[in-house]
Amino acid sequence: MANFHVIAGAEATPAHPVVRKIGLADIKDALVKGLDDFLAMPSHLAFLGLIYPIFGICLAALSFSNNALPLLYPLVTGFALVGPFAAIGLYEISRRRELGLDTSWHHAFDVLRSPSIPSIVALGILLLIIFLAWLAVARSLYEALFGPIAPTSYSSFFHQVLTSSEGWTLIILGNAIGFIFAAVVLSISVISFPLLLDRDVGAAVALQTSIRAALTNPFMIALWGLIVATALVIGSIPLLVGLAIVMPVLGHATWHLYRKLVEPSSAAVAA
Repeated sequence: MANFHVIAGAEATPAHPVVRKIGLADIKDALVKGLDDFLAMPSHLAFLGLIYPIFGICLAALSFSNNALPLLYPLVTGFALVGPFAAIGLYEISRRRELGLDTSWHHAFDVLRSPSIPSIVALGILLLIIFLAWLAVARSLYEALFGPIAPTSYSSFFHQVLTSSEGWTLIILGNAIGFIFAAVVLSISVISFPLLLDRDVGAAVALQTSIRAALTNPFMIALWGLIVATALVIGSIPLLVGLAIVMPVLGHATWHLYRKLVEPSSAAVAA
């Protein structure tokens, strides 16, 4: 039976990948390659990408039916907090294309057979916890400003938020707090999931490497986060359907960003 591990990797002594310094040209190249992956395999990637807008629409419907309108915006924006985990299948497709392997859509589920799957699931749970914490903080902030009673309709909610000082406090403070959550998730997940797919290093090394990459390239990682956030906003405008294109492109580009940020393993170099 294969050795089951989560925090540590398969090796007795953790191997810490070498992090590179990248520039604007690397960010651009990662995006170009991500788009190229999508254009080369559009049919099944569009299918996978539809998971995101469908899930987002379901979240919106759930918020409305449960009279939880104050959570609608935190739900939609907070979905990006779990996006790095949700895009794991897209990283796998890019990895396979890079190796010249078959890229049929069902191979996106090959991640379930990865030796790193316990670590991948553990990091996914961590992102889910952060997502739930964001929702709890957003709800508490709303109730601190407006009380526990939720508005009964979209129109009353938007009127309440946009025409009162409390509403503008909610917008400014809520987005500032959300930025902190997003910065934390970006730092710990920008390359951790692609790294685990590529090498069975364990959750601890994956997190440390992602944070080192962010600290080594603070401006470039911040720019990457801004690009991702902008693309998600643009993709969300047409009832979230645009995410069917935006999410696959970003997912593939993230794999190529990982390749820019981390030196190949000695085994890969030898091969």
